Amino acid sequence: MASQFLLGSLFSAYTIFYSRSATFSGTAVFFALLILLLIANEFLRDRLSNLRLLISLYAVVCFAFFTFFLPVITGYMNAAIFVAGAMLSIGVILRVAQLIHRNNPARSREEGIGVTVPAAALIGILVGFYFLNWIPPVPLSLKFGGIYHDVKRPGDHFELAYERRWYEFWKRSDTTFPADTPIYCFTAVFAPVDLNTTIYHHWYYRPHDSRPFTHADKIPLKISGGREGGYRAYSFKQGLDPGDWRVDVEAGDGRILGRVSVTVVDQGGTQPTLATMSY
Repeated sequence: MASQFLLGSLFSAYTIFYSRSATFSGTAVFFALLILLLIANEFLRDRLSNLRLLISLYAVVCFAFFTFFLPVITGYMNAAIFVAGAMLSIGVILRVAQLIHRNNPARSREEGIGVTVPAAALIGILVGFYFLNWIPPVPLSLKFGGIYHDVKRPGDHFELAYERRWYEFWKRSDTTFPADTPIYCFTAVFAPVDLNTTIYHHWYYRPHDSRPFTHADKIPLKISGGREGGYRAYSFKQGLDPGDWRVDVEAGDGRILGRVSVTVVDQGGTQPTLATMSY
């Protein structure tokens, strides 16, 4: 019961951590796995005496910890750091298995290592998830994002201009945008202190719903960690064709932090009523 409680607590914590970076794209796969294990843990009381299962579950929480924590303490986010986290996880479960069998002479060393094989295979599968961009780009997370007519920085805050009618009190960015007008995509991305990395505003376009989105532009943005509200940066384009546009906010390895969408329309000479907000 103690093992079940502690594993449930760890799965709960990592579900919260990873939810901040997960999106409804492919990066939600690992997040969905954590939720599945969180729920399944409530029904595994009679099976947690199975050492292979217990070590496999522990391997997942070790993996979730090291892949989250290593970028925080090293200040780097790349494949090498991720693989290092996976190798550390394997090292931990091997040591745990060794300690379990240390005072049991009836079991061989090979048997002790054998109980870790499913856990190591599971970590190998999760590493494959990483290279398929199926794991959220923790510890980065998109705090805010939107489309605007103008972005200015008069001081330590940004002024964001967008179209809003008097009754649209809930609106914080543009969802439709006039063609042939400069368009700004503003985002705030959280990163831990001392983590300096590059994110990308990846612009996609489709002329109508029956066509798939196609690549239009990919703009790199350097960010620095430490600001609770997220590191603020923006990209802009002009002369956009009418149709559906979206901006995928991506980590350097292509994993998606979030997405901002807008529909560009031909409004003729109509002048929009603009409001401003500070961020």
